[in-house]
Amino acid sequence: MMEIANVSSPEVFVLLGFSARPSLEAVLFIVVLGFYVVSILGNGIIILVSRMDVHLHTPMYFFLANLSFLDISFTTSIVPQLLANLWGPQKTISYGGCVVQFCISHWLGATECVLLATMSYDRYAAICRPLHYIVIMHPQLCLGLALASWLGGLTTSMVGSTLTMLLPLCGNNRIDHFFCEMPLIMQLACVDISLNEMEMYLASFVFVVLPLGLILVSYGHIARAVLKIRSAEGRRKALNTCSSHVAVVSLFYGSIILMYLQPAKSTSHEQGKFIALFYTVVSPALNPFIYTLRNTEVKRALRHTVLENCCGSAGKRAQI
Repeated sequence: MMEIANVSSPEVFVLLGFSARPSLEAVLFIVVLGFYVVSILGNGIIILVSRMDVHLHTPMYFFLANLSFLDISFTTSIVPQLLANLWGPQKTISYGGCVVQFCISHWLGATECVLLATMSYDRYAAICRPLHYIVIMHPQLCLGLALASWLGGLTTSMVGSTLTMLLPLCGNNRIDHFFCEMPLIMQLACVDISLNEMEMYLASFVFVVLPLGLILVSYGHIARAVLKIRSAEGRRKALNTCSSHVAVVSLFYGSIILMYLQPAKSTSHEQGKFIALFYTVVSPALNPFIYTLRNTEVKRALRHTVLENCCGSAGKRAQI
């Protein structure tokens, strides 16, 4: 089977992307590049501040640093190739590059679903079990949950990618999207793909539906706990600790739901590309702002880090 797959696999894939709208490509290039730079800087700052400020050495910011690293990796696996295709007339990606792209994007997408569920459990423990929070969310558990998220995503990606790579494509190499996505590669196959579809549905249930269910259950308990808080100030503080995570979950799962509930029409497929552009480029750039705009701890840590570095540099120059 592997021999058949190697013979029939094309050397390059053509990513049609937004080539049907050539006048839009220059604008998209500037927009995508801008959001990519903001995503790298914003998420990089969150990782740096979470490591440098001892006040942020908590489970919440440990998971947030993981999410920021994931967002940087996810956008980097897609955006450079997208920018290259938007810039010039050539819309190709090598077979190996395509395989790497759909392996990594599938891995990180599944990991983010589990990681967001883990973060919702952390918020549940903080609000519903505040007196036992430190005992529940001890460092070993946090590290174990983070590793389970990354390794779980990697496992499902390796299984799905291997099954996809074994499919003979019989020379089909035109992908009507701006990046290599596993379901689109499967559609190019010239054999029955029922086994691949079964694996994809099972993986979607385990890594998308179940985590979403856990998130909803966690926030159901949180909502009930918040309603029992008598003071308005206490309710406000409790809601503030969850609002950022709720916003990120809404952006992530809202994009997925919109993407996969699109009817099978050409116009809807074009809309799907822009939705995919949102969750691959825009959403990772928005996440740092969501977690910093209303978060006094991160703002304080940023000010402290900037002032310390600036004042420290100025003091050293004055001594010299």
